[in-house]
Amino acid sequence: MNSYIAIASDYLSKAAHFLGLTSDHPAGLHLYLIVAAILFVLGLVACMARRNAIGILIGIELILNAAILNFMAFWRFRGGMETDAATMAGPMFGIFVMILAASEAAIALAILLNLYFNFGTVEVDSVHQMKR
Repeated sequence: MNSYIAIASDYLSKAAHFLGLTSDHPAGLHLYLIVAAILFVLGLVACMARRNAIGILIGIELILNAAILNFMAFWRFRGGMETDAATMAGPMFGIFVMILAASEAAIALAILLNLYFNFGTVEVDSVHQMKR
């Protein structure tokens, strides 16, 4: 077990060195934006490439998570540690997007259950062809 921790620690330290992260230079805004862009692209690819409705929903969730990460990163690097209403816009939008994602997941799950009970599948293309 300790050898796995040592290996993981070694990989993390190499990745931090590669990204230029030290205690003197913590992660900057550009790294958050890169991670958010990767999440967004992965979500977009999942939405476009999947035929399964559940895969499409997972892609939409990744896109929403990228939006939350952007809101929080811009809030943090804009100097957002104050607590007045004007500077709390990032967390407020983040919570709003989380509520939106939860609502979207609940409604989509109800639609998927309805599709499965009516058509016997959750494949989007199959449902479209059966409709004709």
